Amino acid sequence: MWKKIIGFASVVALSFSLAACGSDKASSNKSTVGDSVDHKIIGIDPGAGIMEATDKAIKDYKLDDWQLVSGSSAAMTATLKKAYDKKEPIIITGWNPHWMFAKYDLKYLKDPKGVYGSAEEIHTIARKGLKKDLPEAYKILSNFKWSEDDMGKVMLDIQQGTKPADAAANWVKDNPEKVAKWTDGTKKVNGKKIKLVYVAWDSEIASTNVIGKVLEDQGFDVTLTQVEAGPMWTAVADGSADASLSAWLPLTHKNYSEKYNGKFEDIGTSMTGVKIGLVVPKYMKIDSIEDLKK
Repeated sequence: MWKKIIGFASVVALSFSLAACGSDKASSNKSTVGDSVDHKIIGIDPGAGIMEATDKAIKDYKLDDWQLVSGSSAAMTATLKKAYDKKEPIIITGWNPHWMFAKYDLKYLKDPKGVYGSAEEIHTIARKGLKKDLPEAYKILSNFKWSEDDMGKVMLDIQQGTKPADAAANWVKDNPEKVAKWTDGTKKVNGKKIKLVYVAWDSEIASTNVIGKVLEDQGFDVTLTQVEAGPMWTAVADGSADASLSAWLPLTHKNYSEKYNGKFEDIGTSMTGVKIGLVVPKYMKIDSIEDLKK
């Protein structure tokens, strides 16, 4: 079992008085979408790029009465479940791949101003000098690519109660051909240390634990450290961490990639076609961010 350092950010339960936008009872009491959710958008940790994009969306769409509530990914999904189970309205900051799209019937609100950009990619970034110092790990990390379906299996397993390390080990055991492509041309090592940092998104928990298991099986002494986005980029840039599989580009982590330009190496894209934006249950009768002004 590889070592894991868990971040100290606590999962804060978010409780809001939400009225049911999709029900006749609620709509008789609430005149607008904003009224039905108390003009609140449920977000995640304040350092996340999607939160910065949502702050910009609030300004660009002139949603002057709206408030972006920060918390954590786990708190956001807990609040979503509470509202969804009661068919109550809720607006969240969302992204895929994420298990919530498999569990709940959700939709992205259209973004005519393009604040959230088009499809994104998940990149693997490494500290300068990693290729020279740990060439076997460098090659595995740069080879790492998988599909949304692959990631979804790990995320759903974790969401259903399996420990991340165990869910990762199960996936690695069940997918030897895919793992072999990542390790192709590499040799096993004997206890060389490597530190990976990641943000507490379900997608990044899945990918980091999987590649951590692969590296461990190749003989590395792996430490996984959960941090927020800013410290993650800083750690790779200053060399206190070796790599991260959690860089969402070109939009989500744009500010960090520009801030540390030249101080890290982009060594591969593990997934394409990922997306961020504002998400609502399909039972809500709105389709665009523009509808929030009504």
